[in-house]
Amino acid sequence: MRRLPALFAVLALAVPVATPLAAQETAKPVKLMTVTAKPQKVERQFFGQVTALQTVDLAFQVGGQIQVLTAPEGQPIAKDSVIAQLDLDAFDRAKAQAEVNLDKANRDLARLESLSGAAVSEVSIRDARTQVQLAEIALKDAQDNLDHATLRSPFDALVARREVANFTTVSAGTPVVRLHDVSEMRVEIEVPEVLFRQAGQSGDVTFEAQFPGATERLPLTPREFEAETSAVGQTYTLTLAFTGDLGAGIYPGASVTVYAGTELPAAEAVFLPETALAFDPAGKPQVMVFDQAGTVHATPIQIEITTDGRVRLVGGIDEGAEIVSTGASQLQDGQSVRRFTRVGE
Repeated sequence: MRRLPALFAVLALAVPVATPLAAQETAKPVKLMTVTAKPQKVERQFFGQVTALQTVDLAFQVGGQIQVLTAPEGQPIAKDSVIAQLDLDAFDRAKAQAEVNLDKANRDLARLESLSGAAVSEVSIRDARTQVQLAEIALKDAQDNLDHATLRSPFDALVARREVANFTTVSAGTPVVRLHDVSEMRVEIEVPEVLFRQAGQSGDVTFEAQFPGATERLPLTPREFEAETSAVGQTYTLTLAFTGDLGAGIYPGASVTVYAGTELPAAEAVFLPETALAFDPAGKPQVMVFDQAGTVHATPIQIEITTDGRVRLVGGIDEGAEIVSTGASQLQDGQSVRRFTRVGE
């Protein structure tokens, strides 16, 4: 028993003490720019949502109990197809009553006109004619109500969902079914005000869409935009349309990545943003050049300040080099970085 304390001491020495591992350096995301005066392709990425050409909630213009509801969710239906129908008995009776009233009004008018003269005044005949006109209007209203008791598709549509169940009693204006017009599929994206203005100045912007998990990019063409910014974010809603067949499985609400590209014209000189500049201990300007291994290197450059306050690159780096465009002064020579692609990565 005396050997137990000594044994525990040996085991304690044999067990390694857990020590925190040094945290691996995380590559910092950086925004890059290409140093060139040649024309270059610039591409930006947006996240959008697929929409239909139009989406409508259909409702009866009269109230009643639904007797027919043939709108299978997720299925296409042809234009003028019957979607739902109310109980028509009350509408048929109202129409029949209006027809009887019109027939009686016509008979009364004919009788008074036959007695026209001393026995019947002209005022009575005019009143009878008014009753005929009112009866004709009532018959037209009854016919319209009968027609409105049947709900038909206004276009070739995709049934998004049913809003009520069959045999439900609904009032006028209660949504019954939601339909998508998928004759043209579209995408909506939010474009910041600054980029929207720049795109309007260049005028030559191409758009492509890519769905999650797909490698193919599909062409898009602009259709319209909201002519005022959103209350939050100062963005414009831009609507684009697919120009080709999307195939099966793409429905309104699907997420999609939109790539907007344009070619910048050749410049007479290369100008650098102030955020791309860093300075060595002697105060000499330098930039952080990015290499494909994911490392930045401090590279001395020659610059001059123009009369309008811009920084023009005179020399020091090669044509086509990629440099950090924002926050260069916060980086160190040889630091590991990664290309910034989107917010929240």
